Amino acid sequence: MELASSPALPAPVASATSALGARLYAFGCVATQVVALSALWLVAAWVQARFDLPLPASLLGLGAMAALLFAGVVQTGWIRRGANWLLGEMLLFFVPAVLAVVNYPALILSDGWRICTVIGLSTVAVMVVTALVVDQVYRLELKLARRRCNHHA
Repeated sequence: MELASSPALPAPVASATSALGARLYAFGCVATQVVALSALWLVAAWVQARFDLPLPASLLGLGAMAALLFAGVVQTGWIRRGANWLLGEMLLFFVPAVLAVVNYPALILSDGWRICTVIGLSTVAVMVVTALVVDQVYRLELKLARRRCNHHA
């Protein structure tokens, strides 16, 4: 029996119950997806440690997730909300790194320009590579769309 459709509940109570249920459902989805993504990272960390691989666990997990997505084992909708939440709260995950920098002012004074240069160059490199990949994927999609149109004509 659904509470929102029950004639015994007044309309405002039924509406509030329905809204609360929707919020709890959304929270449960996000929590489940974050746990699943974290579990994938833990498995990747175990694989990295077990086989003494020179790659970080996060990169192994990313590769595994990409393989699962491309193989169709995992659908994007199954992880979208959790991934969006993690991306939205990403700044929170960098706070420890910022605190580490604040704890070592001598390092910043002596090598700060090098650190800033590396950060700047790596940011530009990521942006350029991302732009090139997006451009190539776009061209591939156009080519495939043209091929489909010519094939159906």
